[in-house]
Amino acid sequence: QVQLVESGGGLVQPGGSLRLSCAASGFTFSSVWMRWFRQAPGKARELVASISTTGDNTNYADSVKGRFTISRDNAKNTVYLQMNSLKPEDTAVYYCYVPNYWGQGTQVTVSS
Repeated sequence: QVQLVESGGGLVQPGGSLRLSCAASGFTFSSVWMRWFRQAPGKARELVASISTTGDNTNYADSVKGRFTISRDNAKNTVYLQMNSLKPEDTAVYYCYVPNYWGQGTQVTVSS
């Protein structure tokens, strides 16, 4: 069955960096666009970034453009989210997503 396992979250100070990973299994990873979403307390889940099957095309929410980078390694069935210049408003649970499936999420907290 499809499994998406996120890792790499944690507590970081404003201006810091984190790299999230999502290990995927149970489907043909290289054939699927991958997406990262996030959900802050009391807010709706929002799309953060997406990446095409080959990695040639990426899209970002305006709020993270220039700070976050999505990438993938099809040999490892893994998608990444490099997050730089983190702000307190980036605090959320971050989820990996493919159609109809979500990972369990990883908490990112940006605080001094």
